[in-house]
Amino acid sequence: MSLIIGITGGIGSGKTAVTDRFARQGITVVDADLAARIVVEPGTPALAAIARRYGSELLQGDGSLDRAALRRIVFADPAERKWLEQLTHPLIGEEIQRQLAASRSPYTLLSSPLLLESATQRDLATLVVVVDVPEAMQLARTVQRDNNDEDQVKRIMAAQLPRQQRLAGADIMIDNSGSLEALDAVVAELHKEFLQRAEEARQH
Repeated sequence: MSLIIGITGGIGSGKTAVTDRFARQGITVVDADLAARIVVEPGTPALAAIARRYGSELLQGDGSLDRAALRRIVFADPAERKWLEQLTHPLIGEEIQRQLAASRSPYTLLSSPLLLESATQRDLATLVVVVDVPEAMQLARTVQRDNNDEDQVKRIMAAQLPRQQRLAGADIMIDNSGSLEALDAVVAELHKEFLQRAEEARQH
């Protein structure tokens, strides 16, 4: 398996803007959010379990999960969030492992909002990169992007690892509060560094 770089950040920090730039360099990005969608696709046992617990109104017309409705339930009630995590986290872990094993790029990015909360995901990564912006910017970007109300975003932020704790877990921090041009330059430098580390890892 190639060198795995973990990448995380709070909601609205711009993880996707960062991972998109690595993907343009030909680097495989394994996205835990995407894995989380795959394990609850129509026809999966996990989706059937969710529908049994919360009723079929959580399913959209095409049989897929109404993720926004589910998010409202689990972020309002810690017990429901725990139930959902116990159901989906092992499945997401298996899907992530499968995608990492299939990667053929010199190194692979594992992008996950829960990278530092999940010991199993953290242990997969050789290095942890944290994408960081001030909390006020996280809030403003997320409200604007997802059309979520501010209270909902604040609840999601409160459920995530505190910013200082996230930064304490970082091997490398990307400050994403500047321009996209500044981000381009940072990613280009890191790409060079990661290629070098991958080459060194291969030689040992």
